[in-house]
Amino acid sequence: MESIGVLMPIPMSPYLEQELEKRFNLLKLWTVPHKAQFIKDHATSIRAIIGNASAGADAELIDSLPKLEIVASFSVGIDKVDLKYCKEKGVRVTNTPDVLTDDVADIAIGLSLAVMRRLSESDRYVRSGLWKKGGYKLTTKFTGKIVGILGLGRIGKAVAKRAEAFSCPIAYFSRTEKPELKYKYYPTVVELASNCDVLVVACPLTEETRHIINREVIDALGPKGVLINIGRGHHVDEPELVSALLEGRLGGAGLDVYQNEPEVPEQLFGIENVVLLPHAGSDTTETCNAMADLVIRNLEAHFLNKPLLTPVV
Repeated sequence: MESIGVLMPIPMSPYLEQELEKRFNLLKLWTVPHKAQFIKDHATSIRAIIGNASAGADAELIDSLPKLEIVASFSVGIDKVDLKYCKEKGVRVTNTPDVLTDDVADIAIGLSLAVMRRLSESDRYVRSGLWKKGGYKLTTKFTGKIVGILGLGRIGKAVAKRAEAFSCPIAYFSRTEKPELKYKYYPTVVELASNCDVLVVACPLTEETRHIINREVIDALGPKGVLINIGRGHHVDEPELVSALLEGRLGGAGLDVYQNEPEVPEQLFGIENVVLLPHAGSDTTETCNAMADLVIRNLEAHFLNKPLLTPVV
């Protein structure tokens, strides 16, 4: 398989690069100055693209690679891949579900605790010497709070399981009700937000879920509510979120994702009831390596004419 060209648009994982280079002709697009010419020069040898949450394959890139057979995404989300066009062109698509579920669910709970117990603010309070002067402000408990989950897939269910360990009642909204679950279902996101203390965004990004967290939902969550976004930045109307936080219409937010990563609204930097992460929900050594292994196995399966392990298209 050493002659098979595999295009990686941006750096993702040193381990993934290392394993790809052992098996394929890995083409690192970010290392060359003239990207369009580089793609043109290698167009007939590139048979695979490695995507992730930030880079994928749009129609223009797909059309520029006549030998493209598969897009293997180093992520669960595949919103950066034009799935419809891949289907039309017969290009296979895979992602990396399951292996990152636990880490992302852990981060959702971690962000909830960090926002409500003011962990980052408290750390700064100690480091700056303010503890010696007194005046530490009381925080809000997480245990027992109603946790609303938007999207009850693998990650949503894992978040629910963890929240239950904190004696949190669980409510949810999804495309369809899941009668087999004991959790409270709400038919709209606004109703869910009106009836929970913490709202966790854990659904896929689609045209229907883009800006699903809008002003109406934020106002329904209210000045004591906390928004946790571990999905995608475009799930949230970011200007509305910033306004609500600055005006005190929302109690707090824990964000791992943003609309224009790595750009983050600077207005958020000075707000103490906001915790910001660099899209690191699945970024543990163990999970990144497991995701890389799954990408490799999908590529090997495809080029050996075996069934894909985690097909999307």
